[in-house]
Amino acid sequence: MRDIQNETDTRKIPLQRVGVKGVRYPVTVLDKNHKEQQTTATVDLFVNLPHNFKGTHMSRFIEVFHKYHQDITMQHFLDMLEEMRKKLDAQQAFGTVSFPYFIEKKAPVSQAAGIMEYNCSFEGTVSADERKFYITIEVPVTTLCPCSKAISEYGAHNQRGKVKVKLLYSEFFWIEDIIELIEKCASSPLYSLLKRQDEKYVTEHAYDNPRFVEDVVREVYTALSKHNFKWFSVEAENEESIHFHNAYAYTEYNRC
Repeated sequence: MRDIQNETDTRKIPLQRVGVKGVRYPVTVLDKNHKEQQTTATVDLFVNLPHNFKGTHMSRFIEVFHKYHQDITMQHFLDMLEEMRKKLDAQQAFGTVSFPYFIEKKAPVSQAAGIMEYNCSFEGTVSADERKFYITIEVPVTTLCPCSKAISEYGAHNQRGKVKVKLLYSEFFWIEDIIELIEKCASSPLYSLLKRQDEKYVTEHAYDNPRFVEDVVREVYTALSKHNFKWFSVEAENEESIHFHNAYAYTEYNRC
C-alpha cells in the first residue's frame, strides 16, 4: 500500500516535535516497599521530523512503548526512547510519562493506615550523542504562616500547599525517599487518615514549624544539595487560606 508519510515534502520546513500525546496506558514502576507498582500513566512521545519527510509513523510510537510499559524504570525509559528514535529514523526522541504514585502512610500517633497519592513524571530526551532524563515529584504539604503566628494572639493561619521538584537523573534513588525529604521541609506532612490524637499532633507540629513558601523552597534546596544531583529545581505553591491569591517560590541548582 502507498506510504504517504515517507513521501517527500517540498515546503522545506523541519518540525521539532511530532508524535502522540495524551495516551492513557497501564504501566509498572519500581516501588521501594513492594518492588513494583501498577499505575495508569498519561504518555506523550515525540521525535523530530526533517524538512524532507511528509510525516512520521504514529503507530510505531505505540508499538515501542507497549514493549516497555511493564517496566518503565529510569534506565529502561531512555532505552525506549533510543529504540523509538532509531525506528523512526529521527535525530532526537522525546517522551514524558506522568502517573499517580501511591504510598501507604500511617498516621503519626494512632498509626492508622491510609493511601496517599503523589503526582510523578519521567521526562527524557535522547539523541545520538546525548541522553537526559528527569524525574518530577509533586508532594502535597501543610504550611503555617510565620507572620500570622508572630502577630496573632489566638493562633496562625495554615493551608495546604504543594512542593514540586524536578531532578536530573545521575544515579538511582527511590521516589519514596524524595517524598520523605520534602515532607520534612514543610510545616507538616499530609495524611489521608487521621484520628483525633493525630489531628492534635499534626496541628501542634505545624504550629511549631512555621514556613513561608520561601522557607520551604530553601529547606528542600539545602536537603537535595547534600545528594549527588547535578541539577534540580524546586518550587512551592500555597493555596492561601485567608488571601485571594496563591503564594509561590522557585529556584534551581546547577553543577553540570
